[in-house]
Amino acid sequence: MQAAELAILDWIQLHLRCGFLDAVLPAVSRTCDHGELWIVLAAVLLLMRRQRRYGTAVSCALVLDLVSCNMILKPLFGRVRPFAVNTAVELLTAPPMDASFPSGHTAASFAAVFALKTAGSPLWKPALAAALVMAFSRLYLYVHWPSDVLGGALLGAAVGWAGAKIMETVEHRRGQ
Repeated sequence: MQAAELAILDWIQLHLRCGFLDAVLPAVSRTCDHGELWIVLAAVLLLMRRQRRYGTAVSCALVLDLVSCNMILKPLFGRVRPFAVNTAVELLTAPPMDASFPSGHTAASFAAVFALKTAGSPLWKPALAAALVMAFSRLYLYVHWPSDVLGGALLGAAVGWAGAKIMETVEHRRGQ
């Protein structure tokens, strides 16, 4: 499986690498190094009275993501990153020091998308566009295996849905 995943990453490097993406995708990736993009979105939504429920859903999803991805799964799997296997690749960013599986950038991004979608916010559509670009950036930058990105998207979907359901449960209990 590792050979097939390296082939995908190498294909991206060979056929899609260009000056424009070399400049843009590291910047895109940096917006979520610690979940900053999605934390700011949650904070802005929490400050807006009519959007507060969506901010709560995203916040819950991000906390679930932090615990499940960074505190449980990454240490449990301890997967080596692809740039450590193929050392000939020129990295465009500082090499991440944590484990590779699952992709935390992708998980946080899809957690926000699915929290917004499940909670009923129309913001899920632009968030999905941003999440897809974020996920692709991790492959383009050669810092994650394709299965890391897929695992991050699936984890994000699950915790995003759960975050919205937690928000709905709290709302329901407050209403009684």
